[in-house]
Amino acid sequence: MQEFSYSFDNKRYHTLNYFYKTKFHQKVFKVSLNAGFTCPNYKNHSGCIFCSHQSGDFAGKKEDDLKTQFEKVKTQMEQKWPNSLYIGYFQVASNTYAPLETLKEKYETILEIPNVVGLSIATRSDCFSDEIYDYLEELNQKTFLTVELGLQSIHEKTLQFINRGHTLENFETCVKELQKRKIPVVVHIINGLPYETKEMMIETVQYLNQLGIDGIKIHMLHILKDTPLAQIYEQEKFPILTKEEYIDIVCEQLGYLNPEIVIHRITGDPNPIDLIEPKWLLKKFCVLNDIDKEMKKRNYVQGCSLK
Repeated sequence: MQEFSYSFDNKRYHTLNYFYKTKFHQKVFKVSLNAGFTCPNYKNHSGCIFCSHQSGDFAGKKEDDLKTQFEKVKTQMEQKWPNSLYIGYFQVASNTYAPLETLKEKYETILEIPNVVGLSIATRSDCFSDEIYDYLEELNQKTFLTVELGLQSIHEKTLQFINRGHTLENFETCVKELQKRKIPVVVHIINGLPYETKEMMIETVQYLNQLGIDGIKIHMLHILKDTPLAQIYEQEKFPILTKEEYIDIVCEQLGYLNPEIVIHRITGDPNPIDLIEPKWLLKKFCVLNDIDKEMKKRNYVQGCSLK
């Protein structure tokens, strides 16, 4: 049986819980925030076809100021994890898409809160300027900063189909600018995008592994109500991955990732009210458990296919 060093709970991949506890020596959780930002792709090109423009179902309410949001979410989370440290997670929309002074005010409002040890900023690779890069470099000296970048796929045909609004070249340039400044990068990808093969999804992970990212979030495609993707699905009924197919692909993807890359997520949390397909996503813990079982059955650990 293979052993894996980056987990406290018998997972065969590098868990976020292990990473935080090793770094901070106690429980850390992310407090999801809605800072009221928008997205340049939605503003200029109607957005990605899968997006409901309501990302962050578990974030604070944008009607509340950031400190109020933080306290409400923190209070809920502390029922499960008391006496923890916190990371302010700017989750909703593109959280570098604003003037620099606006970004400073919002980020530093959260850093003033006791026991906040870092920020995680979700955004897009086309939402940066030199002054924003430089400011994030300064911020990275003061706190534990992570930038989360949506990519979804490396395949240009797919990026055009989903109306992503930026190229792979733009994404890679952004990652390298952040890496030059020693800012950790977490990348979001989506499995099951229309007409992608298993091989294409594995190629996306192999590319990211070579790029030297710090973390990854793996999602299954959600078909949500009132999105362009829902309309396309109604017309074309393109194939959707079964749970078994998704688990197979995730296990293979984990095999191609350097063990030091932190796995922030390997399935999603769709809002059941909005979800059209796949319904199996609603049983999140069944999916997680089945990934664990399949990894054990194959005697896989993260990075095993790199040897």
